[in-house]
Amino acid sequence: MIRRNFIEISSLGILGVLMPSFSILQSKFSKDDLIGKSDIPLFGDTYKLRKEAHEAFLKMKAAASKSGFKIKVVSSYRSYAHQNQIWDRKYKKFTSEGLSPTEAINKIVEYSTIPGTSRHHWGTDLDIVDGNAVQPKNLLLTENFEGNGPFCKFKEWMDTNANTFGFFLVYTNKEDRKGFKYEPWHYSYAPLSIYMLKEYQKINIVQELNKAKLIGSNYFTEKFINQYIKNNILDINPELFKKNI
Repeated sequence: MIRRNFIEISSLGILGVLMPSFSILQSKFSKDDLIGKSDIPLFGDTYKLRKEAHEAFLKMKAAASKSGFKIKVVSSYRSYAHQNQIWDRKYKKFTSEGLSPTEAINKIVEYSTIPGTSRHHWGTDLDIVDGNAVQPKNLLLTENFEGNGPFCKFKEWMDTNANTFGFFLVYTNKEDRKGFKYEPWHYSYAPLSIYMLKEYQKINIVQELNKAKLIGSNYFTEKFINQYIKNNILDINPELFKKNI
């Protein structure tokens, strides 16, 4: 039986303490901020986060260290240009392997975002593992966080403690969730990202993707884009998609 990693925790009290009022934040983020095209202030050494997320991460990292874990950041902030490089590389790889353009696009969006739609553009999200554990060749595989995987104990610690610091798993293993596949390594700093998602929803994504001229984007149908928005962008951990804030 596959161990259920996602622990449903009522976090209203935690977020209520951590979150500034929406009136303060609602004018803080421009469209370019949200699609990775701004030169925003970022903090960190081998990773980059917004100031508030960085400060919370340092506290979580220190607490994890006391329990014997060394939080290693595999990915944090990514600009539009960086995400575009990932998109181009994967599209060319999959099509060179014989997939049709449509098949390649569908393969990419199992785990990777279309440039301009990534939560990593926000400076609030992290892909993390335990740096003290044996490091497998491919770090970000679900099997590494389950059963006897090298990051299993670390995942258990995160399940118990991450929410306390404002970090929530984004793409859970909830059975009826659609969109991106389960990512036990991807956490988001909710006190900022909840508001950023609210602001992001005001952007005309269909229009943005139509004018982006990405490689393969001529195969983006309106149906595909709308489904991508509904499933990949919005079908996430409900703790990161609160409607009544």
